[in-house]
Amino acid sequence: MVNITLKQLRAFVAVARTQSFTEACVQVHLSQPALSIAIKNLEEEVGGALFSRTTRAMALTPEGEEFYPVAQKMLHEWDAALDDLQQRFALNRGRVVLATMPSFASSLLPKIIGDYRNLYPNVSVTINDVIAEDVVDMVRNGVVEVGITFDPGRSEDLAFTPLFDDRFVAVIHPQHQLATRESIPWQALLKDDFIALQRPSSIRLLIENKLRQLGMQVAPEFETHQLATIGRMVATGLGVSAVPSLCIQQMRELGAECRELVTPIMSRPVGIVTRKRYPLSTAAKSLVDIIESSAESLSDQISL
Repeated sequence: MVNITLKQLRAFVAVARTQSFTEACVQVHLSQPALSIAIKNLEEEVGGALFSRTTRAMALTPEGEEFYPVAQKMLHEWDAALDDLQQRFALNRGRVVLATMPSFASSLLPKIIGDYRNLYPNVSVTINDVIAEDVVDMVRNGVVEVGITFDPGRSEDLAFTPLFDDRFVAVIHPQHQLATRESIPWQALLKDDFIALQRPSSIRLLIENKLRQLGMQVAPEFETHQLATIGRMVATGLGVSAVPSLCIQQMRELGAECRELVTPIMSRPVGIVTRKRYPLSTAAKSLVDIIESSAESLSDQISL
């Protein structure tokens, strides 16, 4: 197996370009003996002479002529790759791919991405806004480096860093009889036609399990896949619902009102999901740092 070093390649290209050991020594910052040894070792590795030397001149052999453009290309690609790597570590170049729940993507994420872009304008950001369950799958499968979602529970391959607790709120029509109250008990909300997300939504399962423990039951009158549809149906007067407080802004934009839900208070931790055994890229780590530093303000932004 041929073992050629970067030092040998640089020495060969410098001598071939200048046709002079003296000038080549200056270019590659080597003494003449060190340069001669590098060329000699290279020729031994490839199995023959690359230069034809006489007392008056030096020229490439036919094999050296063939190898010269190849060596130039190898050095150029190496230097370009090294420069790209250095630029990525310095965050002058790079790309971050993350996945997040639509409710987070549409409410809190834009400010975070704006702060990130102000600091690192040359790093591109790709956002996948998908349901909570898909966020976890995309991180686990290495499709994205960072996910923002509800706590996926204990896992051998995933790490979860909590940011804030997302409380559930009641969603009602602005003219609903409960709209005059600052907080609404679950028992009062469930007396009306309830609009729920379809199974296997983690939000639906959390609500059902929590209420079942307290002897209450959800019997949805309507079911849908999208939170936006819930907001529009409530605004139309078809019923009531309960959604995470991340959706407050979206519900209001759709024409519905939100109130605190009590008895019981229901919440879920929202945080950052990453893979345990895979270090983050410099670009992704910098984004995570910004998200974590914003945790307190994020909680304030979704309060009623």
